Amino acid sequence: MKITIIGGGIVGALLAYELSRYAVDLVVIEKKHDFGLGVTKANSAIVHGGYDDPPGSLRAELCYKGNQLYEKLAESLGIPLKRIGSFVVARDTSEEMEKLSELLKRGEKNGVDGIEIVEKPFLEKHEPHLSKEYKYALHCTHTGITEPWTVALAALEAAEKAGAELLRGDGVIGGEVSKGNVRSLELESGRIIETDLVINAAGLYYHEVANSFGVSTPQVYLRKGQYVLLDHKASTMVNSVIFPLPSEKGKGKLVVPTVDGGVLLGPTSENMPDFTPEDVSTTLEGIKEVIEAGNELIPNIARPNWIVKSFAGLRPETQEKDFFIENSNTLKNFVTVGAIRSPGLTAAPAIARYVIEEILEQRMSLDLGRQKADQVRTLKSFRVNESDLKEIAARVKDDEKYGRIICQCNQVSEAEIIEAIRKGARSIDGIKFRTRAGFGRCQGGFCTWKIAKILSRELNIPLSEVRVNEEGTVLFDGKVRV
Repeated sequence: MKITIIGGGIVGALLAYELSRYAVDLVVIEKKHDFGLGVTKANSAIVHGGYDDPPGSLRAELCYKGNQLYEKLAESLGIPLKRIGSFVVARDTSEEMEKLSELLKRGEKNGVDGIEIVEKPFLEKHEPHLSKEYKYALHCTHTGITEPWTVALAALEAAEKAGAELLRGDGVIGGEVSKGNVRSLELESGRIIETDLVINAAGLYYHEVANSFGVSTPQVYLRKGQYVLLDHKASTMVNSVIFPLPSEKGKGKLVVPTVDGGVLLGPTSENMPDFTPEDVSTTLEGIKEVIEAGNELIPNIARPNWIVKSFAGLRPETQEKDFFIENSNTLKNFVTVGAIRSPGLTAAPAIARYVIEEILEQRMSLDLGRQKADQVRTLKSFRVNESDLKEIAARVKDDEKYGRIICQCNQVSEAEIIEAIRKGARSIDGIKFRTRAGFGRCQGGFCTWKIAKILSRELNIPLSEVRVNEEGTVLFDGKVRV
């Protein structure tokens, strides 16, 4: 059986990873120039606890399951995972305490362990910089943080090693349908992909892909979230994920440590009046809102000289505010995995298993063949900034490029950049999301030029053809003298 997955974000990637254990032929198609650069790259990067989602929803069913699957996933793929815990904080008012109690009950209904309401002494011990206004909190021990794009890239690397074919920079524009089945897909490049089963995990565009094959989906609404990234110095002021009480708009504006030592503030929650999936612009009003909310939780954490950058991400929603994971009533071999809004990152490992076990095997009665033995496939790359001097010295002895630091902020060596190119990086962002080069304090101000020269050399292309990301985002206009 040949299965084609449309979309190389975290859901498509983990679907490919799970399906690569079966006796099937796999193709993953991503229209962007690289994987994990849509919804996957611009979110809070939290492995949520599972207590917030409405009981009975698909979100609630899959969030906590996904959370519990991350431990094994981190071991198998070598991805970062830190169980730093979380606090949903409340003031000493009857209204806020009632909301906190409701959140605890919701978590218990969802079958979540490891949650309890704690009082001020506990908060002061674990989060000494938290605003003194907050007297109580819902504490969750198993909330974690990760790097979503790293999860996607590692999962796809493992799937490729198991035989999957990965295509990027080539979107689906149509296909052949015959006798209620999709027989083939046509790509922008003109290539035709024959297929026995299509899994549509196209992120913000899942409804467009579905509708192009006559498959109906709920109307999609986009919601924008604006963020502010703080310098590593801010990490001394917060140890856990800090949530305000949730509202109708979502989980609220958070303070979130990042796995590489920074701190993230946000997001806003803005309804987009039109379907504009490329609009990831930020606004002065939105950034001020995020900064004020961060300072309200942790006073003075958003100091002007600690603000590194701002950015925005989009997420797809339906009126039901739940995941839409269904096999088509009109096409026998078409499955849609869409509306993956928060907590999509957390639920993603469970979503992959749900699609395979519930949709493909149970509802569609498909025989995927015998499942291969579950092998630990640790793919974690060597990082200079996460290694001791003895390890670094041994690497430098074998390859002097490990001693040439290209990104000073995050201590990324030339050897790590070359390894990222070997694994598929073809742009400045491709390097950035594989190595963290350019993610630091200067945001690539000092290392982008050096990275561009390495890309030019290793890919054997002129500097004028080195791109930031997508087609047309070149750094230089014309020939460059070095």
